[in-house]
Amino acid sequence: MLRKISTLALGAFAVGTSGYVVTGVLPQLSEELSVSLSTAGLLTTSFAVAYAIGSPLLAVALGGWRRRPLIIAALLVAAAGNALAALAPNFAVLTAARIVTAVGAAVFTPAATAVAAELSGPERRARAAAWVFGGLVTATIVGVPAGTLLVGPLGYRGVFWLVAGFCALSAVAVAVAVPEVAAPARVTLRQRVAVASDSRVVTVLGITLAASLGVFTVYTYAAPVLAETVGAHGTGLSLLLFGYGLGGAIGNVAGGFAADRYGYRMPLLVAVSGSVIALSALSAVHSTAIAAVLLFLWGVSSWGFNPPVQRRLLELSPDAGGLLLALNASALYLGIGLSGVVGGAVLDHVGIAAVALTGALLCCVAVLIQVLSGRRAALQPTR
Repeated sequence: MLRKISTLALGAFAVGTSGYVVTGVLPQLSEELSVSLSTAGLLTTSFAVAYAIGSPLLAVALGGWRRRPLIIAALLVAAAGNALAALAPNFAVLTAARIVTAVGAAVFTPAATAVAAELSGPERRARAAAWVFGGLVTATIVGVPAGTLLVGPLGYRGVFWLVAGFCALSAVAVAVAVPEVAAPARVTLRQRVAVASDSRVVTVLGITLAASLGVFTVYTYAAPVLAETVGAHGTGLSLLLFGYGLGGAIGNVAGGFAADRYGYRMPLLVAVSGSVIALSALSAVHSTAIAAVLLFLWGVSSWGFNPPVQRRLLELSPDAGGLLLALNASALYLGIGLSGVVGGAVLDHVGIAAVALTGALLCCVAVLIQVLSGRRAALQPTR
């Protein structure tokens, strides 16, 4: 069982690196294509918005597909998008390539998470989801820092080629190691709308949107922010990003165990509150050592909120779990997409020093939604 879920996590690493690798190559990409940092940051926005729009629509359109062929096809589309990015002659084509990559990722992540939950049984759903999302976290541990290091000798195009190859290899691994899982029962459009309009679902998606917007407003521009505040470049920057990713891996696993043991509410509140604290402190730091500690703690918090959110959604409607996970992924990536715009605006009009504080304030919104929702009888946790 572990081998099967680990293979799905490997695919999540591939599509996660596809999504996040721009963070590590942003300065070089900006220079080579002669665009500003804020404009280059819109590559994150284009990927994320395409993912956010595509995930629920594709979940509906492809709901009758068998799961393994669907996952393999999604990885191959992501591979094609990264290859196109490597070949792109200008910023416009590169943006289009990012959209193609996002379509593959938008299909893969919710489908793979649902398959992992199905293979593991109801008592281990949060941990199974956390294991797959661990692949996304590993992308921040290995993929983004590796891209930062390799962009020097390979250029950003070479980095995209490597990611394309890994997506293709992941497709082969899924074909070999993951068993066929029956397509979920067909759900009518009316039933889907009813599930998605449930006030409890909307509240959870609001938390995901606000938290991801806060986190990625900072993470998208981590390279220029850390260069300005603590003078981090090259290897030093890679090590700081590695520390964030390592914290994320721990937070993701801990969040899964905590959600299975204590329910979704308290682990979620602790995780998002931790991001508020870490980002608030990071906004005033000028020491590399302190920044490293804060980035690690921020990683624990920012990735610890996903498993309790996913558990809550699967509890609310197990039969429509795939759709709800797709909607949650949409909320996550919509936040990421908006972060490119928000962070770029802060960067251009206020300054680099204000980016981390802006992220902390946005995470406060997620905390506020969670606290207010706790007062409503309809949102009492299901154990």
